Amino acid sequence: MSQPVQSSVPKPIAPAPAAPTADPLTHVELTWIAKRIENWIRFGRPVHAQTLDRSRRIVSFAPGAIFAFVRWAANDFGTVVSRIDVVRAVAPGEAYQTLPFVRPGGEILLRVDGWPKVEKVLQHMDAVEAIGVHGADVAPDHWRHVHNRLIAGHMPRAYTPERHQAWLKRRECEA
Repeated sequence: MSQPVQSSVPKPIAPAPAAPTADPLTHVELTWIAKRIENWIRFGRPVHAQTLDRSRRIVSFAPGAIFAFVRWAANDFGTVVSRIDVVRAVAPGEAYQTLPFVRPGGEILLRVDGWPKVEKVLQHMDAVEAIGVHGADVAPDHWRHVHNRLIAGHMPRAYTPERHQAWLKRRECEA
């Protein structure tokens, strides 16, 4: 009886799919060391918070939640990082972008570096809150609009109560 002929070409090994995580939350590590490292949440509704020590804590967001994450750092010569991101927490299995201090990551709706632009975004957030809308409730497309306008060197359009009502109706129709 003859032996089966074995191929000399190795079979490709397919990578194993990533195991689904049991934790559906997006975790953000916040650090506050006065005048050195200041990472904080500008807006958002965390579902869990854990204090690690006097200067660090972790806040967690449910899938779909939108939050603003501000990072600022300085050394003896001045500011080295000034950044704000508006992020949508993703569900397990969804595509995401990585972001320092955010696990696993999220959908980045707005990303701005440099104090002049960060200041404009913070002022825009203040204006949104002045009309009585929490930043986490703003239409995600509006945060993308703000990002794109600032990157192009233009002022973003104001978020109005009428725009917010239109977003709420759209969300209602999509549900």
